[in-house]
Amino acid sequence: MLKRVRAYIGLGANVGDVRANLEHAVRALDALPGVRLQAVSPLYRTSPVGVIDQPDFLNAVAALDVPAGPTVETGSLALLDALKGLEQAIGRQPRQRWGPREIDLDLLVFGRHHVSVRRPGGGWLEVPHPLMGERLFVLAPLADLAPRLLPPGWRETVGRVATRLADTEGGAAVRLGDWHPPDGRWH
Repeated sequence: MLKRVRAYIGLGANVGDVRANLEHAVRALDALPGVRLQAVSPLYRTSPVGVIDQPDFLNAVAALDVPAGPTVETGSLALLDALKGLEQAIGRQPRQRWGPREIDLDLLVFGRHHVSVRRPGGGWLEVPHPLMGERLFVLAPLADLAPRLLPPGWRETVGRVATRLADTEGGAAVRLGDWHPPDGRWH
């Protein structure tokens, strides 16, 4: 029997046909071999972080049941490779770090596992995503799907950290959107 884990994927975009790109990404995630899309959070309009001279983002989080792989490292790397392939297929253009994006797909959580592995070709995959706890644009939609989730290495649940960040940052940084793609699993 194939072992599976629950993975959470952050979705974001702020240039091009943003809503169409996000909808395409959700459909593409659902079509990945061996992947079962379980839910997608509400869509949030968020202020940019890092490079602030750019349009607001639309962000969401998807919950997927994915193959764990022969090892946690190979399973998480396979999922990351699939995410990067989807970004290219949807039209992501290389730009400066934290700059505008047609689509961004980030592996946030991979089951109950902490992963730190060198990616083929360089760079590291760190899961849970190392900046997730500082980013309300990730935590707000993740908390909609899994408020009691306690990522590996965390001392507080996603819901508690999201609430604390919302109190600190205020409501202007992350605003619930008014659009949901036509998919019954969109939360």
